[in-house]
Amino acid sequence: MATEEDSIEQAAAERRERLRALRAAQELFETPDEDSAQAQNQLEDGDANNNEENGHNLKFRNYLPHDKQLQEGKLTAPELPKFEDPVATAPPPEKKEDPFLNIAPKKPNWDLRRDVQKKLDKLERRTQKALYKLIEEQEKQRQLEDGSAVAED
Repeated sequence: MATEEDSIEQAAAERRERLRALRAAQELFETPDEDSAQAQNQLEDGDANNNEENGHNLKFRNYLPHDKQLQEGKLTAPELPKFEDPVATAPPPEKKEDPFLNIAPKKPNWDLRRDVQKKLDKLERRTQKALYKLIEEQEKQRQLEDGSAVAED
């Protein structure tokens, strides 16, 4: 029971950390850069001539311009923290056997066999002895017949 609570608390803590990382990444993405903030301030002040002369205040996040001077203003994409899917990394659940499957015997007459096994063993020994005696008698009869057949010749 305690292990389940610990695992739940651990999962909750991991989720809180992922949410914090995602919020931080979102704030980084939404906050304007210092260069772009300065460029906006200059445009608001009416200093458009300075922008044209300088040309380096333009920053491009998703667009790569054809002009070589403007290509220098290309920003690298912000690196977001790596998201690990807890479902994909979790080990597969162990197969639990149903305890009721082991209650029923594998063969329906196992208890009868267990109770009668001593008697069956005794009968098996007697049967083997009787078969041995019968084979010996048949062998003696064959020898007598072969002996009488040889004596008659």
